[in-house]
Amino acid sequence: MPISTAPYKRTYKHVKSRGREATITCGICGRGVPRYKTFALTKGFRITDPSILQQVNRRFIHMLSRRIRLCPSCARFQGIVQPGKSVRKKHMGFR
Repeated sequence: MPISTAPYKRTYKHVKSRGREATITCGICGRGVPRYKTFALTKGFRITDPSILQQVNRRFIHMLSRRIRLCPSCARFQGIVQPGKSVRKKHMGFR
């Protein structure tokens, strides 16, 4: 008989290391949320006027956009993500 092993394999799905996961503050409401639950959103604007583009240094154009992270409730409210299937069915009247 072979030596038995544990009936499961321990995996860490959210992060590569063990222990407590890093928390990030939501960019809108300020709530502390684990990083794996957040949604990334890039905010900024694009310069389309050619005369302004000549005056602005190309090195500083990437500074006009920033990446913020949103908690699930703010992402739903902003329309970035849809609610889950079970929630959608409940609110739309399906059974």
